[in-house]
Amino acid sequence: MIDQQQQPSIVGMTFEQMLEQVRYEGAYATRAQAEQAVRAVLAAFGRQVTGEERVELAARLPYEAAVTFTSQIPATEPLTGWGFVKDLASRIGGSPATTRWDTGTVFRVVARLAGEELLSRILAQLPSGYALLFGRAELTRAAA
Repeated sequence: MIDQQQQPSIVGMTFEQMLEQVRYEGAYATRAQAEQAVRAVLAAFGRQVTGEERVELAARLPYEAAVTFTSQIPATEPLTGWGFVKDLASRIGGSPATTRWDTGTVFRVVARLAGEELLSRILAQLPSGYALLFGRAELTRAAA
């Protein structure tokens, strides 16, 4: 049984609650650090997700997070998961290791907000490497 104190209701989560979850899970010293990570990762992810999945995810995010996510124009060439981390690291001036940490922390909260079905559809449209960023196994097809 899940402890209600550790897993607050995801439906109707406020931006402040989202930041607190990211702060706790990412072990950030301040709320400002958590907010910086959330905004950077969601803006970068907004450049990767398209179509109905983009609209549905935005609808499940807290308002402030949805605005950050949808303010970006999707890229014409989606990045792999590792390419996403490297691109984000270069944009924010961070190391790939800390950017990977930020991405995984934010994506874990986003995954709970999205739900399994939507997350699966999002991952199906993205290049390889994103499942690992969301804490899922990355299944690959065997070579013929």
